[in-house]
Amino acid sequence: MIEKLRKELRQLADPQKAEVLQRYFKTGKGEYAEGDKFLGITMPDQRRLVKKYWKDFSTRAAAVLLKSMYHEERMSALLILIAKFQKANGKEKNEIFDLYLANTKFINNWDLVDISAPHIVGTYLEGKDKAILFKLAKSKSLWERRIAMLSTFCFIRNGDCRIALEIAEVLLGDKEDLIHKAVGWMLREIGKNCGREVEEEFLKKHYKIMPRVTLRYAIEHFDEQKRKYYLELK
Repeated sequence: MIEKLRKELRQLADPQKAEVLQRYFKTGKGEYAEGDKFLGITMPDQRRLVKKYWKDFSTRAAAVLLKSMYHEERMSALLILIAKFQKANGKEKNEIFDLYLANTKFINNWDLVDISAPHIVGTYLEGKDKAILFKLAKSKSLWERRIAMLSTFCFIRNGDCRIALEIAEVLLGDKEDLIHKAVGWMLREIGKNCGREVEEEFLKKHYKIMPRVTLRYAIEHFDEQKRKYYLELK
């Protein structure tokens, strides 16, 4: 089954698009995704193929695909795991969750994290102990720290913002721009789903130490006067 999916992905490969994607996703020397390789395939095409094949994939086969050198194959593996997770029983959900956390080194770009962490890690942890998120938030891995923040998106959408605020606080001193953006994004979603007053309470407490890009993302939906107010505080 892996080879069938790979064959169809190769048929859709576009070398020119691959070059564009490799620049966009920062795969050059010293960049955050150094060495990542792309085939040049659109997300709609990947989703179409996953819809065709996911039921025939075992979790183990998806894990093999997740270790691919090609970005789109890793993305396809994650889309397969999401689809399987959504239909899984309790034991199968445990297996997928454990597999995900055991293979975070292959979930190694922001799009891979963002599409999967809320649907697998976040959904799995609803109603459970969330200590693992704090462990991930303190990881040396940029991607594990982003997984920690993005996993809280699931809770935020359901109106529970406490853990997201705690993880955001842990990550405020992070040095990576991709974490600054993730924290700001989740703060913006907190304002949308849990109330602007909840978000502003956090901003008023932390704006002095908050990276400017985090603040900009967080206040993106504020009116112009209030955006100007917060930016002038920095």
